[in-house]
Amino acid sequence: MRGRAALAAVLLGLTACTTGPSLENRGQVTAPPGDSRHLTIGSAGFTESDLLAQMYAQLLDRAGYRTSVLTVANRELYEPALESGQIDVVPEYAATFADWLNAKEHGAHAPPAGSPDLATTMKALRALATPRGLTVLSPGRAVDQNAFAVSADYARAHRLRTLSDLGASGLKVRLAAGDECVQRPYCAPGLKKVYGIDVTGVDPKGVGTTQAKRAVQDGRDQMVLTTTTDATLGQFGLVLLADDKHLQNADYVVPVVNRSRAGGPGVARALGRLDDVLTTADLARLNEQVDSWRRLPADVARAYLTDKGLLK
Repeated sequence: MRGRAALAAVLLGLTACTTGPSLENRGQVTAPPGDSRHLTIGSAGFTESDLLAQMYAQLLDRAGYRTSVLTVANRELYEPALESGQIDVVPEYAATFADWLNAKEHGAHAPPAGSPDLATTMKALRALATPRGLTVLSPGRAVDQNAFAVSADYARAHRLRTLSDLGASGLKVRLAAGDECVQRPYCAPGLKKVYGIDVTGVDPKGVGTTQAKRAVQDGRDQMVLTTTTDATLGQFGLVLLADDKHLQNADYVVPVVNRSRAGGPGVARALGRLDDVLTTADLARLNEQVDSWRRLPADVARAYLTDKGLLK
């Protein structure tokens, strides 16, 4: 524990003065892909990131690497540490990370780099990551993106399965979400523009919070902004409406590695074993085991990988 705290302090000291492209890492950018046998896996400190970091660590351990997991719950800290090689591997989300790197490179008001199309997003992400000495591995099947849920009774009464169905219904919708939803193009404005949904107001109760879900469960609001891997919707009698016109960006789970330390084929091969196995529904169930059943992420990850035949 003291070792982790010390390393976190080093990261804080390193990144507190880091702004813009990490040109101090030029040697690592141009170095051949590395294959360090001791790798540090970064977690962003929330349940899903902890689970993914544990899965990465256990798969790499099986492949003969020695790993440790470090939680750095702030992208402003862990991304520069990933560039410098103090962290070797991080689970990320394709569109979000592309937009983050794009803003870091071109400024906060730069046009977004992520898009609803995965291939387009991955191309933009790799173009931004490569000059920083980062290698973006292949995305898997799991995606964690914004999603919208209504009560199952409401969906059944109005025959709703998709957001298009809701738009065509002409129903007036009060949306429980974060207050930024009023302006975000993928939230209220997008629901109106892309789907024709009559959003009459945003109830600022947060993204996927208990208060927001209860407001929809009780009928005070008609829809809640949450995520595709939200494990607690059933507890509130809620169901997701499909984003059938692809309003949301392609936030597929993707490993990002420091090229000079973990850019070799061994790491890609070990982590690639997860690509065709882990689904969005799987992630939601695993999140539930940690958040609702109070199981440890490492134990949940191990049981899942063993069940899927990825660990002996």
